[in-house]
Amino acid sequence: MRIKISVVVYCALLSLAFVPAHADEAADRARLEELRKSIAELQKELEATRSSRDELQKSLQSSEKTIGELSEKARQIQKQLDDGKVKLKNLNDERSELQIKKKSQQKFVSQHLKSAWQLGQQSSVRLLLNQQEPARVARNLKYYDYIIQARAEKITAYMGTIERLNKIEPEITYETEKLQSNFSRLQNQRQALQSEQSQRKKTLDKLLADLRSGDARLKNLQNDRTRLQRILTNVKQFLSEDDLQSNAESFASLKGKLPWPTNGRILHNYGSARVGNRLRWEGMLIGATTGNPVVAVHHGRVVYSDYLRGHGLLLIVDHGGGYMTLYAHNEVLYKELGEWVNRGETIATVGTSGGQERAALYFELRHKGEPTNPRSWFKPA
Repeated sequence: MRIKISVVVYCALLSLAFVPAHADEAADRARLEELRKSIAELQKELEATRSSRDELQKSLQSSEKTIGELSEKARQIQKQLDDGKVKLKNLNDERSELQIKKKSQQKFVSQHLKSAWQLGQQSSVRLLLNQQEPARVARNLKYYDYIIQARAEKITAYMGTIERLNKIEPEITYETEKLQSNFSRLQNQRQALQSEQSQRKKTLDKLLADLRSGDARLKNLQNDRTRLQRILTNVKQFLSEDDLQSNAESFASLKGKLPWPTNGRILHNYGSARVGNRLRWEGMLIGATTGNPVVAVHHGRVVYSDYLRGHGLLLIVDHGGGYMTLYAHNEVLYKELGEWVNRGETIATVGTSGGQERAALYFELRHKGEPTNPRSWFKPA
């Protein structure tokens, strides 16, 4: 079975290496879909249930994926709620200003109506007949026209205020109802999230109890590394450098210039001891707040975007020149297989997926498949 899957993945990925740069989008999408299916086949093999621990891992994976989806939906609803509050406040402020304006305009309109009545007692013809001096007649007629024009402008402005007030009331009602609806949706989303988080905690507690001994943890971590290595081997072996944009800045020239993938405190450095000095960290674990943005450190193409046991929601970006970066334990992934990313672009959010007890981002830098210390590649903090 394993040989058969490797051949399928080989064929799918090999096809990527010989596609000319001018290949149309439809062909590119077809190849990516073929690659996606091949990786899915490999995932199925890697996650085949073999023991009660594997069952717990599958349950954990299901919970963590659901938590990521619920968290993102809650975040979107919260944004709609915040935007709605701002819009409603602006509408209420506008209504208050219009009511003040209306009161002021009513005073002017009343004065103009009074003036109109007085002017109505003597028409422009009468004004003309009652004046003997031509210059004085011209001045009075001009003044008469000014009054009529000013009266019309004031009345038009007043009517405009009334019209806007009539329109703003249903807008406020609509926005208020939408706000209440979004608040209710957010509450439901949070309840579902809390329920899923509670289920995750139960599963994780059982899993940690099963991994209580150092030997069990070591074996589990070694299995996690094996899964990752199999994914990387299948991906990196057949990637074509032609797939990356030729004008992209060389990754090798960026040592000491890369942005940090997220803001946080380093919990474990590359090469530090893990599980009683019997294993070493091959990357950096950066403690951060759940939901913090995770950014791509450089331009590249996503070659993996899925859940991988032990790494949680994992995203791998190929930068060309044999360089790849890995971003693990995310809460949400924003990029899919085949998508291009730019330096500093948000590609995920920090989470606890992969069975982590605290929110953190695991970051790896690999060159030609081998883990490399990423610390010296970042800009000084």
